[in-house]
Amino acid sequence: MTKTLKEIIKNRLNKRKVLKERNDYPYPAKVKREQSLAEVLNSFTKLEKEEKLLEVAGRLMSRREHGKLTFGELYDGTATMQIVFREDSMGKAAYERIGEFVDVGDFLSVEGTAFKTKRGEESIGVRKFKVITKSLRPLPEKWHGLKDVEQRYRKRYLDILMNEEARELFKKRSAVVSECRNFLEGENFIEVETPMLQMIPGGASAKPFETHLNALDLDMYLRIAPELYLKRLLVAGMPKVYELGRNFRNEGVDYSHNPEFTMLEFYWAYADYKEGMKLTEELIASVVKKVNGKSKIEYGGEEINIKTPFERIEFNELLQKHADINYDDYDMKTLKKKAKELGVEIKKKVHSKAEVADMIYKKYCLPKIQEPTFVIHHPSEMIPLAKPLEDRPGYAASIQLVIAGWELVKGYSELNDPVVQREFFEKQEKLRKSGDDEAQFMDEDFLEALEYGMPPAFGFGMGIDRLTAFLTGSNALREAILFPTMKPK
Repeated sequence: MTKTLKEIIKNRLNKRKVLKERNDYPYPAKVKREQSLAEVLNSFTKLEKEEKLLEVAGRLMSRREHGKLTFGELYDGTATMQIVFREDSMGKAAYERIGEFVDVGDFLSVEGTAFKTKRGEESIGVRKFKVITKSLRPLPEKWHGLKDVEQRYRKRYLDILMNEEARELFKKRSAVVSECRNFLEGENFIEVETPMLQMIPGGASAKPFETHLNALDLDMYLRIAPELYLKRLLVAGMPKVYELGRNFRNEGVDYSHNPEFTMLEFYWAYADYKEGMKLTEELIASVVKKVNGKSKIEYGGEEINIKTPFERIEFNELLQKHADINYDDYDMKTLKKKAKELGVEIKKKVHSKAEVADMIYKKYCLPKIQEPTFVIHHPSEMIPLAKPLEDRPGYAASIQLVIAGWELVKGYSELNDPVVQREFFEKQEKLRKSGDDEAQFMDEDFLEALEYGMPPAFGFGMGIDRLTAFLTGSNALREAILFPTMKPK
């Protein structure tokens, strides 16, 4: 008869109680562990020959009994290895304790020697064992795991424990972060940290999260971007700086958005957006090759080649190609009408022609971009912190790297004229006061810093979650985030 979860927990609590009463507390502070399982497997032939006593520890992932033999799988985070309990080598009383107190999911410390079974499987013959953590809940079935995708996100610890693909995905994510750092440090960038709690959120067009600092009685915001602080460091004479950390935006949750996410931003003095494109190509190509082992990625059933140089195409050129729209021929009213004709739903109040163009772009242009492509020269209204093109001031000296429909990188020549920056901020303030909660705030302290003089520079921002999702073939951002934001059940 199958036991209910309540009955299983009650039974395991009783085992815990009995062990404690026998002065064998199943949560000791100190554990015997001389070798990892990976180390044992790597030196198995030598250890078997020497008959050296091994001291290992890990979680029991499975157990099967064959008379006076019990086989188990032990996993310690480095490897999985078979352990074998024998009544004749342990003694009857010790052997019976396995059935009496040990459950799949428990952590055990094990003393034993390396040997091969008749089938040639590398194993540890157990001489002594101890329960070092008593699990009170049963693990998901090994061969079925967590089928419910939402459950996998909500109980990521079980997903990683039971699913080797999930473990590999997050190892790859860690490698992405390491290789980004290695590349930038090889280019003489310095890693810095800037405030996550800010009195004025800036650096992006996004709705911030609000909070309150009791000690100083200050209303504050979680940062939406580190940009304005990193630019202050350009003013300070630091020519190459980067930051890798969390940003927070009070926006919707979908396949490509999570309210908190990891961004890499760097700022490069004396460079422009064209030089920035070249460095971006090198960074992406280097990270992909080192993390993936090759330059070709399988994504969405297609092979995508991360080969430099990447294609360049203007934002307006894409609109003309895929939506038959020349941005310069429209005002906001006529572009909204055109969007409606194209079946683009505008569900919120829009405050600029550029917002409408971006909605059309995301529906008609973005999904069609598969190979690495720089979309350049966005309308200046879209990027109020970017330097306008000298010959076309209605457009920005900007780049956006798109691969397989993912917007991975945004960058631009930084606006460093404090007078023009103030004018842009004033326009943003008007938009915000008219109801645009994603418009940027006036930041007098940043403007004061600009007035001391900031060198010409290129700024870069890349979503680490998105790059990881692309590299691992994930269809949604939440696959590439350890603990994504989820609505409570």
